[in-house]
Amino acid sequence: MSDLGNFLLSFAFNFLVALLIVRFIYYPYTHNKPYVFTFLAFNTVIYFVLSFMASIEVGIGVGFGLFAIFSILRYRTDPIPIREMTYLFIISALPLMNAAGVDGSLWPQLVIANLAVMAILLVLEREWGFHYEASKQIIYEKIELIRPERRAELLADLQERTGLRIRRVQVGKVDFLHDVANVKIYYDDPAQGDWLGNGEAVADD
Repeated sequence: MSDLGNFLLSFAFNFLVALLIVRFIYYPYTHNKPYVFTFLAFNTVIYFVLSFMASIEVGIGVGFGLFAIFSILRYRTDPIPIREMTYLFIISALPLMNAAGVDGSLWPQLVIANLAVMAILLVLEREWGFHYEASKQIIYEKIELIRPERRAELLADLQERTGLRIRRVQVGKVDFLHDVANVKIYYDDPAQGDWLGNGEAVADD
């Protein structure tokens, strides 16, 4: 196969894997459309850059440096949640791995590696063998309920007002001047909190 054919086939394979991850693994569980654009755009641009760098024999150190810059990128006005940063890292790492297949010498290894990445993400997203709880910060105005002896009332009030199955509550900074407190709630099923904004999902031991 010609160099152009290998390049197009490798690009199509890389983009297909990224599309499957974003569309059928990430999006069904988050429904966060803005990051779909970000993930696919990053994947495409990084793949092209790395492919062209490889074609002109730029040092591997430069490629890893570029990859590191893309991987740690933060948006100034809207910090990326941990879940999205994890996907951004994976989507950015795929082109670095798949660009090695441009010459067609590593196709079996690349197919296995990409399938393994997708399988692991699917298992983690479906929580097979894991129990996850999500967390969310809330500014709470019923400051009289933050006392330890009224914790049950606090939990009941938060559950009624948010509609979430809250497992536990952690009281943070208390502002007595304005009668509000920062409360962090932990609840089952991260999908419950989508209407309040993305929560941070953590594994429950």
